[in-house]
Amino acid sequence: MMLRKLSRILPATLLAAGALVSNALAADKVVFQLDWLPGGDKAPIYVCIEKGFCAEEGIEATVAPGRGSAEAITRLAAGTSDVGSADIGALMAAKVTDKVGITAIMSIFNKGPHAFFVLKGGNIKKIEDVKGKRVATSPFTSSNVFLPLVLKDVGLDEGDITLTKTDPGALGPMLMTGATDVIIAWTTNVAIFTNQAKAAGKEIDIFTWDAAGLELYSACLLASDKFITERPEVAKRFVNAFKKSLEYVKQDPDGAAAAVAKLVPELTVADVKGAILDTMSLEFNEVTTKDGLGAFEPKRLATTWERVSAAQNLDKTALDPAKVANTSFLP
Repeated sequence: MMLRKLSRILPATLLAAGALVSNALAADKVVFQLDWLPGGDKAPIYVCIEKGFCAEEGIEATVAPGRGSAEAITRLAAGTSDVGSADIGALMAAKVTDKVGITAIMSIFNKGPHAFFVLKGGNIKKIEDVKGKRVATSPFTSSNVFLPLVLKDVGLDEGDITLTKTDPGALGPMLMTGATDVIIAWTTNVAIFTNQAKAAGKEIDIFTWDAAGLELYSACLLASDKFITERPEVAKRFVNAFKKSLEYVKQDPDGAAAAVAKLVPELTVADVKGAILDTMSLEFNEVTTKDGLGAFEPKRLATTWERVSAAQNLDKTALDPAKVANTSFLP
């Protein structure tokens, strides 16, 4: 009797196990390209992997680090990565100069992260006060592209400052020791510079460039046209998983920070959480409330191209900004 029961149970058990194995084998592999090193501002992709949002959509994602939007776009265009994060301004420029086959499929930062950081208590009280000052920046940051526009918006030009390009890791120490008066950095790094200033017994002031009129989209989810064309359903499932991950980061920054630190053990939970909180205002704000998470509003997209083309001396008529983005993959 026991053998007869086993003969009925085993086939069903084996079928179920076979289905699980089949589903595991059928997971679609996706290479995600970062535009910079791992950190709290890159939390959604790590949350997607660690918290199972990617797996729920039948996706096995791996992460490739990067060193700037230009490198990320190059890798996506070459097909070594399928989807990734990079500045949409860099994509727009690359579409004009190199005709890259890449499309923006979701907005991540609907505001630019660019800012001037200074020590509190000095004589810099507004952006115009950087005139005659020493300004340090990283050679890789996309902020450099927009610097002339921001200066022009407040009646200055690059000749009014002394600009130095240095390693990103040196920016904070240079500001704290007085080796420079101003640094250019992203608002995703507020916690880092605040902690460095605190350790030096100082405080910082931040002047965001969007407050000076630089309103545009910044970091976005990009995908190679090859990936979109050959695996559109995978692209749609990935965007769905990424959006869920972004929403999770907002709802549970502690859990998100722990997920990132688990996958990238050289990062501390505290530092990751600080960057997550710094990044939040670029992802969830009045623009998000008006247009929706991940959306590309046509007028803002057109304004972004106006600023990018002006900053890089590109022919404004050389690109239709509406064709840079495709939101059909958003849930």
